Amino acid sequence: MKTIYKKLLFLFLLLPFTVLAQSTLSGTVVDKTTGQPIPGVNVNVQGAPNGASTGFDGNYQLSNVKNGSKIVVSFIGYKTETLDYTGQKTLNVSLEEDTNQLKEVVVQVGYGTVKKKDATGSVSQISAKEFNKGINVTPESLISGRIAGVNVITGGAPGAKADIRIRGGSSLSASNEPLIVVDGLPMSNAVPSGSTSILSTIDPNDIESFTVLKDASAAAIYGSRAANGVIVITTKKGTKGGVKVNFNSQVGINTVANTVDVLSADQYRALVNEKGTAAQKALLGTANTDWQKEIFRTALTTNNNISVSGSLFNKLPVRLSVGNVDTPGILRNTSFERTTTSISLNPVLFDNHLKIDVTGNLAFGKNQFQDEGPVISSAIIFDPTQSVYQAGSRYGGYFEWLEANGNVPLLPARNPVARLNQDERRATSTRKWGNIRLDYKFHFFEDLRIVAEAGIDKFDSNGYTRVSTESITGFQPTTFDKGNWTNLGGYTGYTDSRQNKNLNTYFNYTKDLGKFKIDATAGYNYQLFQREGYNSGDVMRPNPPADVTTDPDINLQSYFGRLNLGYDSRYLLTVNYRRDGTSRFSKENRWGNFAGGAFAWNVAEEEFLKDNSTLSSLKLRVGYGTTGQQDIPPAYDYLQRVTLGTLNTQYLFNGVIYRAAKPEGYNKDIKWEDLAEMNVGVDFGFLNDRLTGTLNYFDKKSSDLLAEIPVPDGANIRNQGYSNIGSVRTKGVEFNLQSDIIKNDKLTWNVAVNATYIDQKISDLGTTVPGFQGYITGDVIAGGTGNQVLIHSEGFAPNSFFVFEQLYDANKRPIQGAYADRNGDGAITDADRYKFHKPTADYTFGLFSTLNYKQFDFTMNWRASVGNYIFDNVSSDKGYLQAGLRRDSDLANITTDYFNTGFTTESNSNGTQRNYSDYFVKDASFIKLDNIVLGYTFDKKLLKAATLRFTAGVQNVFVLTKYNGLDPEKFNGIDNNVYPRARTFLFGVNANF
Repeated sequence: MKTIYKKLLFLFLLLPFTVLAQSTLSGTVVDKTTGQPIPGVNVNVQGAPNGASTGFDGNYQLSNVKNGSKIVVSFIGYKTETLDYTGQKTLNVSLEEDTNQLKEVVVQVGYGTVKKKDATGSVSQISAKEFNKGINVTPESLISGRIAGVNVITGGAPGAKADIRIRGGSSLSASNEPLIVVDGLPMSNAVPSGSTSILSTIDPNDIESFTVLKDASAAAIYGSRAANGVIVITTKKGTKGGVKVNFNSQVGINTVANTVDVLSADQYRALVNEKGTAAQKALLGTANTDWQKEIFRTALTTNNNISVSGSLFNKLPVRLSVGNVDTPGILRNTSFERTTTSISLNPVLFDNHLKIDVTGNLAFGKNQFQDEGPVISSAIIFDPTQSVYQAGSRYGGYFEWLEANGNVPLLPARNPVARLNQDERRATSTRKWGNIRLDYKFHFFEDLRIVAEAGIDKFDSNGYTRVSTESITGFQPTTFDKGNWTNLGGYTGYTDSRQNKNLNTYFNYTKDLGKFKIDATAGYNYQLFQREGYNSGDVMRPNPPADVTTDPDINLQSYFGRLNLGYDSRYLLTVNYRRDGTSRFSKENRWGNFAGGAFAWNVAEEEFLKDNSTLSSLKLRVGYGTTGQQDIPPAYDYLQRVTLGTLNTQYLFNGVIYRAAKPEGYNKDIKWEDLAEMNVGVDFGFLNDRLTGTLNYFDKKSSDLLAEIPVPDGANIRNQGYSNIGSVRTKGVEFNLQSDIIKNDKLTWNVAVNATYIDQKISDLGTTVPGFQGYITGDVIAGGTGNQVLIHSEGFAPNSFFVFEQLYDANKRPIQGAYADRNGDGAITDADRYKFHKPTADYTFGLFSTLNYKQFDFTMNWRASVGNYIFDNVSSDKGYLQAGLRRDSDLANITTDYFNTGFTTESNSNGTQRNYSDYFVKDASFIKLDNIVLGYTFDKKLLKAATLRFTAGVQNVFVLTKYNGLDPEKFNGIDNNVYPRARTFLFGVNANF
């Protein structure tokens, strides 16, 4: 008994020493080359369950470490370090990049992932560290100019939707927008009234990566919605380890970079005194007003985001993010504000057999709009000799053109400052969307997984337009000269609700059979789109046409499958198939079959190249696939329908008012548009992948094009509608190159460049008649009535300019109305119009440079576009004498292009259109420095608890172009009253705790 007591006493006395022997270890993990801290590194005791991970500052703290333990430090893309613990309190570690692991980058593809080195299709990925720097209000700007074959054109208005095209689009009248998939949820490109775009509701700070599926072999797994390519967005997720906090704050000063060149007040006075009538001269004022300066301003943008990530109970990875951006527009009384909250939960249960991914997002938007086109147009042309205000004006004290008896004239421009201040257009929106993904690996058959995803996206908005009772545009029941004049103003309210439901269920089987690898997927997809809206009409007017609109549901259902086969990581084959059904077509045409296949040869894995440091990677790819297109505005164009008429088509019978019913046009044979695409590519790397690149050649053809075309008289009960006609062929080359030009302990310099060439032509427009030039298309231009200058024509690019060939005098000045008689019939008619250039570029380029020196970093992003043309509708509509001296009752300014042309009248004396001259089609090629950003990082020198990074920069720095209009970059090729892009000076701070 005494012996037992002695042993217990001995153990009790030894206990403090054993506790002391289990110490706490801390330290910092950095990149061996750059010295920058690495967040998310796993630090573990070999063979023990306890572990830790580094925070954003690279620091870690590991408890219960015993003498003699092995400390294992590991992170994706770096070589694992195993170190001995000998009782030290601090252990700092430098990790070296592992070029072999870097080749193992995983990219998102349809319903799964694949290692980048095993991808067979044309797939590009860009991650957070490669995003464009600066104040990125919407996600599209993160990748502008960064990916070959992807063209992103942003707008100038706050929160404006960007137009994205992958390899030039593929359709004439159906949607050319790519499919966007966010965390497994395919999005709808439609947004409710009062909102700007789907992507504008996402905080760019929450995005981890963009993956772009460009060719049909890669995108065919998405079938019906993938004809224009697919953009897969992955948001940031929680990580294991301690709590990490990131705070990001930016301030931007938005300034006006450019305005339209118009006559100054003195120039305009001189013009009126020289060319005007006595009545017009008498209208001249004494002011010197720059109307564009009056409507534009310098505005302050703020962008803040805070995120917390970590692992609850050391079991449940979670990330919570809250962000707010407030962007007043440079056009007065316009603004965009977004507040977002997102949460992601990513538990792994049942011994790694069940993975659950839950994402939830909530976005609140506040928008203030203006009737931008008329307001900016008025500012360009309003008489600069008039003051903004006029004493005694019944319209809020603002100067307005009135008839002699005080009545409101129909035609003159309205005071643009008054329009801004007396029209209130506001909207609020709420978007709730999320996705739940269950990935279960069968316990009894671990090679087989079943994945189920359910997602919903609900987007609601409401807004109003209120017109002041002092506004000249308000409803005035009687004219001023009647003596009982009143101004009731105006008010229109609206609501809009859209919903998108998605369900995916699929099986995935993977098996390694020695050198053979099999990866097979098969499943089902269901998607439903719904919309309901209400518009009150102007309630200040009699009998407002209030209306509730319930759009027909759009239902898409699909069955899909994919098989990946690999042999020894050298030979890779992908085959996929999808059968799609859409409610937009009749039962006979409802289903479409789309398939794709691709083969890749990893030449670098062959014995004659393996471990070659000079040519470190080389992969050859070839692919072919088909996708479909059904996204047209009519929901049920194949049905014979009868609709009720408007208030203007009511009839009175026996004292009862009846609304007329009218049959609608239809096309029972409308069917899928098909796209077939071939892609040949090569991926390469030199010097242990210090220099990497990709070259792709693609050739795609769209057949049975969905196009809105005129209908011959008597052939249908409508003048225009959707039909399947013809084909478009697009060929192109993409090239991108990335290199670490300098890489040492103090200095790194990385440069990435990309280039794209696209040749797109309409190869067939179906049945035509002699003399048929094509289908007139495009936006109606300002000037005249219903004029359009774009055409779809065989043998030419879609949306080619359709104009007259201008003749010039000996001084190379255009002669008004003098056009070439191209058909030689002795008369100038519409038959002499010809196809002349196009809005889309032949070549686009991007360059991104990142320079790091010690704690300094400097980035800049360039873009260039060659071969794109633009129709200068500002000059064609406002650059001739009659535009300023049209009437004796009011005056209007004109653009300085009048001095270049001397054009005087709206119509030519020979009856032709002056604004159809090819003089107004101008070369819009450009080089842009999109942004430059300088940063400095303090490694806990200012605050012990956080790493701080301060930034300063400029966005929209400058543009080099021959085009003398407002901006050479216009998506639809028509430059007309455009909201200008701001030049932004930005300052920011980022803190990692």
